[in-house]
Amino acid sequence: MSNDPTLIEQVLLAASSPDAEARVTGLGPGAVAQMLLDEVADRAALLLGPADRLVVQIDLGFAEERLGYLLTLGDGAPRAEIGWDDEAPATVRQDLVDLLRELFGPVGPFGATRELFARELASEEYSAPIAAAVRQIVAAVSQRPRDVTELAVRFGSDKWGGRWYTPHYQRYFEPYREQPVKILELGIGGYDSPDAGGESLRMWKHYFRRGLVYGMDIFPKNGVAETRVHVIRGDQGDEGFLDSMASELGPFDIVIDDGSHISHHIIPSFNALFPHVKPGGLYVIEDLASAYWPGWGGDPDPSAQYRTMDMVKNLLDDLHHNEQIRNGNDERSTTELTVTGVHVHHNLAIIEKGRNTEQGAPEWLRGIDHASAYTEA
Repeated sequence: MSNDPTLIEQVLLAASSPDAEARVTGLGPGAVAQMLLDEVADRAALLLGPADRLVVQIDLGFAEERLGYLLTLGDGAPRAEIGWDDEAPATVRQDLVDLLRELFGPVGPFGATRELFARELASEEYSAPIAAAVRQIVAAVSQRPRDVTELAVRFGSDKWGGRWYTPHYQRYFEPYREQPVKILELGIGGYDSPDAGGESLRMWKHYFRRGLVYGMDIFPKNGVAETRVHVIRGDQGDEGFLDSMASELGPFDIVIDDGSHISHHIIPSFNALFPHVKPGGLYVIEDLASAYWPGWGGDPDPSAQYRTMDMVKNLLDDLHHNEQIRNGNDERSTTELTVTGVHVHHNLAIIEKGRNTEQGAPEWLRGIDHASAYTEA
């Protein structure tokens, strides 16, 4: 499995570059081909295929070179390995750069170089297993991302069922789904088991077909990593670490806090990471209910300070800083200047990043004693 984050990021960039062939040459056609076929295998795992083991020959062309791989289906998780088999029951042939652009490039008329061949088995003229295998591969290459809820159910993410967040994610993330985004999610799940968790990371990977997904957890989670999914070990309450990590790996298009759900972790995470969200990006905080629970560092008193809900309410004031009556020499805070929207649903806050300099109401309108006129009436 190809899981070098530097290589993967360079491959994703090459997919939308006009000099893709030169970039592939620099990265190494074999390394690129292996990563692409690992991706095809991952996507194929979501689709119906042959019931029994069947090996398909993949023949990729690059310049004057032919690269051979064997893609095994119907026998556990699909997998690709280097090799040629003259007796393979089916062959899928495609130009390597065309495959790269079809998998990770912007929407376009790709797949024009693809050729499909099926061998007759014994005296049969048609083989349903071969047809199913070839269809599984072609669909894995050409399909568009699935619905978030469907992916949550497929991978067992509690963002649907444990909570009901996925329809909101579908609504807010839809404009990003065809973009080469970087996603950071705090909290991988599975507690201290290195191989457990990562359900939502896989969900994001398949929803954002051109995306690079990072998951961060306080426990080591190396067993969760896979192609386009990378794991980071760190404490979300450590602002210095978060700033350094985001400076190296970011900026991010979307950050999702599904970590400890403790206010004194959530607030420093936001303070450290929101500056590393791209303009036009989103910062999400899940499970706001913990702000009301004393056992989670919250307070049942709605007027309590220093909790997540208090921070979210303050962002509404920051959003309207140009409407406030204040000393003209007051400097605006970072969030006042960069929060352009705050959307709150049950247990979920979605914060938009941008330039918040929209002009406020004129001074003469602010100075009118409008309320007393109604009181006298």
